[in-house]
Amino acid sequence: MEALLRHPWLRLLSSIYTTITTTLLSLIPKIQRTTIFVPIIDSIMSLYFHFLDLSPCMINLDDQTTMHFWVPRRPRLKKPNLVLIHGYGGNTKWQFMYQINSLAKSFNVYLPDLLFFGNSYTLHKDRSETFQAKCVFEGLERLGVERCTVYSISYGGFVGYRMAEIYPEMVEKVVIVSSGIGCTVHQKNEQLKNVGGNNHNNNNDHDNDNNNNNDNVFDLLLPEKPKDLRMLVNLSIYKFNPFKWIPDFFLQEFINMMCDSNRKEKRELIEHLLANQTACETSVLKQDALLVWGDKDKVFPLTFAYQLQRSPSSS
Repeated sequence: MEALLRHPWLRLLSSIYTTITTTLLSLIPKIQRTTIFVPIIDSIMSLYFHFLDLSPCMINLDDQTTMHFWVPRRPRLKKPNLVLIHGYGGNTKWQFMYQINSLAKSFNVYLPDLLFFGNSYTLHKDRSETFQAKCVFEGLERLGVERCTVYSISYGGFVGYRMAEIYPEMVEKVVIVSSGIGCTVHQKNEQLKNVGGNNHNNNNDHDNDNNNNNDNVFDLLLPEKPKDLRMLVNLSIYKFNPFKWIPDFFLQEFINMMCDSNRKEKRELIEHLLANQTACETSVLKQDALLVWGDKDKVFPLTFAYQLQRSPSSS
């Protein structure tokens, strides 16, 4: 070996190999602290949406509010319009990446990012689902959509329901998937104990108890650590754990990209739903409504679906 290394070019190769190896090893801790992989996947998904003939579109509703949509590049007159409204976990791309291929074949698909998710933002202080519905409606109007079916899931279900309620001239049909529409404040607090109260200490003071429940729910819905995100996924998915083999640094990247942006405003959205009585109120819908639920749903139990089905709005 010593004799081989006397050759200048072998010494050069050995030096280069040592330098590259040392550099790569030194980068491992930095890679785990830098958001790299999730933005790459996000960019690949954008390319995938482009491949399906969808385009990103920014719409300034006023001087304080901007809505971001993915819209069909060439809407087909023979296709019905379908609006997909995402839930609380991420933006519209991450929510509907598995469904968009098949749906785009049969529908003109419009995918808004709700306010404070993706690239949608407002300076207005209104955090209600009614304001979210108004912004989606106005964005669709600007895009030339006159009639559509709305499919909405989780937090998006509140928004989709308000759209159907307030804008029946646009919304022909509505699909609600696993949402908490129509549940009472008492039911919300009880469900908070089931979902977010497993780790809180019992407290005889009712207000303090509710505050502890709320804090635990915020930890789940707005995770700061990979373990919180894993817990949220375990609550949301029944048959398997998609994060079982995913390393923590990748989950931390997802948190950095999806949860840390507009964290304060996202928390305010949930605070409004938990505290505002109007979010519990339902009225008679003029459209056909389809309710889709998981019978093992731990966040929005099946009793919520039956309750909404029996309400005048779904009769």
